[in-house]
Amino acid sequence: MSDPTSPPSPSPRTLNIEALKAHVLSHKIDCGLWAIRISTLFFALGYLIPIFGSAYNLYYKVLIANAAISALRLHQRLGRVSLSREFLAQLLTEDSCHYLFYSMIFLYVPPFMLVLIPIVLFCLLHSASYSLTLLDTLGQNSWWVARLLISLVEFQSLNILRTVAFTEIILMPYTVLLILM
Repeated sequence: MSDPTSPPSPSPRTLNIEALKAHVLSHKIDCGLWAIRISTLFFALGYLIPIFGSAYNLYYKVLIANAAISALRLHQRLGRVSLSREFLAQLLTEDSCHYLFYSMIFLYVPPFMLVLIPIVLFCLLHSASYSLTLLDTLGQNSWWVARLLISLVEFQSLNILRTVAFTEIILMPYTVLLILM
């Protein structure tokens, strides 16, 4: 029997939401990156299937969102900015810096679908892995369809990374041509 003087225990659903809130508050930048990546995927889908407005604008929103992701990741990895040769060397060795430059270069180019492929595939990979973290935080097993899709993405991660590499190899001569023109 339960003690009538004890406070009622919260339902398991409330505990799960509270755990999610605590996770979001303790991992603000990671959750922000996840939200930007999800919005990037929606912008890219809107670019492919232009039912939500101008596909032209959505193309640039994908690039701007990728620049924001890269800037946040640089902030996570490097911390404070210092004006030194060591900091500049460390900055230029980061992949996030390269993708920030990538986004900035293609912001000034007319839309070209091949440019979005690496961005979208990386967003898919990273958002899937963090979505699994969020689902584990929720503790809900009723999300089995989402877990199945995330497992499918993680199973195909090697093929996704190969596609990204191949696309970037193809884009290199295109970028050189753009510079020369």
